[in-house]
Amino acid sequence: MLTDLLRRPLSLLAKLLPQTLRRRTFGGLSEPDPDGGLQIRLTVEQLVLVASLFFALSANRLFLGAALQGREASSASTWGFAVAILVALVAVHALLVGLVANRWTVKPLLAVLIVGTAFASHFMQTFHVYLDPSMLRNVMRTDVGEARELLSLAMLVHLLIHAVLPLLVLSRVRIVTRPSWLRSTLVRLGMLLLTLGVLVGAILAIFQPFSSLMRNQKEMRFLITPANYLWSIGSVVAQDLRGARKPRAVIGEDAKPGPGWASQTRPRLLVLVVGETARAANWGLNGYARQTTPELAKLPVINFPDVTSCGTNTEVSLPCMFAPVGRRDYDEDRIRGSQSLLHVLSRAGVGVLWRDNQSGCKGVCEGLPSEEVAARPVAGLCEGGRCFDEALLDGFDARLDRIAAGAGRELLVLHQLGNHGPSYFRRYPPAFDRFQPACQSDDLQKCSPQEIVNAYDNALLYTDHVVATLIGKLQARADRIDAAVLYVSDHGESLGENNLFLHGLPYSIAPDLQKKVPMVMWLSDGLQRSTGLDLACAKAVAARPVRHDHLFHTVLGLFDVQTTLHEREWDLLAACMPPAGKP
Repeated sequence: MLTDLLRRPLSLLAKLLPQTLRRRTFGGLSEPDPDGGLQIRLTVEQLVLVASLFFALSANRLFLGAALQGREASSASTWGFAVAILVALVAVHALLVGLVANRWTVKPLLAVLIVGTAFASHFMQTFHVYLDPSMLRNVMRTDVGEARELLSLAMLVHLLIHAVLPLLVLSRVRIVTRPSWLRSTLVRLGMLLLTLGVLVGAILAIFQPFSSLMRNQKEMRFLITPANYLWSIGSVVAQDLRGARKPRAVIGEDAKPGPGWASQTRPRLLVLVVGETARAANWGLNGYARQTTPELAKLPVINFPDVTSCGTNTEVSLPCMFAPVGRRDYDEDRIRGSQSLLHVLSRAGVGVLWRDNQSGCKGVCEGLPSEEVAARPVAGLCEGGRCFDEALLDGFDARLDRIAAGAGRELLVLHQLGNHGPSYFRRYPPAFDRFQPACQSDDLQKCSPQEIVNAYDNALLYTDHVVATLIGKLQARADRIDAAVLYVSDHGESLGENNLFLHGLPYSIAPDLQKKVPMVMWLSDGLQRSTGLDLACAKAVAARPVRHDHLFHTVLGLFDVQTTLHEREWDLLAACMPPAGKP
């Protein structure tokens, strides 16, 4: 039926055109095939140009909007600028596709690009994300559960219009071949040179405003679709291939127990809870209008109200926060290609375990003991491959009893599912569905701003409960274990402010909502005594601006691990404790 609807107007158009024009200019539009379908005859070059025009018009709304922002719609210069940019978009994609397409590959290649571009444009337009390498790495590491939650009716409608219909049209295209290889080569070369000339001409026509725009807003290039995700995928693959050729660089080879270990009489345990997508703005302990942390508010915790993350997505933040030099001297290749804090602690004799309820440790725990909660589902807490974060505490009592029987030092990392969006309502049990009405859909477009915030805040209530429960278990064993809990989220989240949703914007332009995260510390009385910690000093330090960069050095200090990597000025508690080994 759909092909019939397309065939009639196109066949009529073909009959109205002179035969010579049909064949030489447009490649011709034949009569229906014997099977009743419509056949469109195009050369490779014509098909590439048509597809490039389609991509420019259908997938670059955000780029065109950003480029034209602040310009007068009634101004002739604005229209000239817009036309030049549109021509440049068509030309750049025609060059990219034309360089690799031929009569055998052009249709399969365009089919892949049509589908990929439809997905890309949907998520870009829905959540206003930029498809830079870090975002593509995040997408490529998405597990099945996360991907399933992103499915929505709006996405299916978008794919129908921007992928299914174009693929139906593409299926009716028949490639016109030229009589000789030489002629085909010359035509292709001429098309590429002409396209390059048009691209250069279009850019030169608007060079001053365009160069200024791209210089001041470099991230805009990651809105040019499909060039953005093609470049980013290539960048991620190339980086992974470089990393695969060599083992991770060893760091902290000189790590060893400090003098305090010799006088230790009880086991020391730090539970590091890595939160997910919790933002500081909605954290009750930070003064949020709602009390989203009622249980922690009743405990003797140290709250850090001004904490800045290493990145705006898990793929960037997680490796960065466990590196000796984080955002202040950011080098992604070096961080991904090196061992982490966990390896340094393990080398010094600290027992390390990573327990995961999300999408893995991103290389942070490579080669070290790790567990996945979903691998052993907990009854009542796990369903459909997802678990509530309380499942991270399954077996925790028995583990604590084993630790209490020894005299070692242990680090347990709990990686939460936390507030991972867009399905905030799936992150907490019904008992925490307190702020009403809460968004009950995976498609945030179906919910009001307040409903989205309500669901998000309910998930924070649950995180508060999980961390408070953990602290309660350690308090019950305070006479046998010197313990500490450090909770910190990996990055924040946008909940519709400025029409932004989720997270992952390039760091330089990301709002603070995606970079400011909650952080809380609890230390048992025994640990305070054994380290000589001045609690009032620690609270004063917590009131200052803090970064993820502090984590590496603060944890080393808590465990009294000596290494040249330890920078005392980045250790949050160093100034509040006497030098190791001294009372």
